[in-house]
Amino acid sequence: MPLEAGLLDILACPACHAPLREEQSPETPELVCTGEGCGLAYPVRDGIPVLLVDEARRPA
Repeated sequence: MPLEAGLLDILACPACHAPLREEQSPETPELVCTGEGCGLAYPVRDGIPVLLVDEARRPA
């Protein structure tokens, strides 16, 4: 389910404050940090981004 238009323009990574980009992973959609050295991937559940660092997937 795509996020509401314009939502990515106002959201930022809670860890480093860099912009986020939307990615479709096999299990669940994610918002991935574009900041260098961060790269945390936040899950989107039922169309709602879960922007908690403890819930984020670390980059491989």
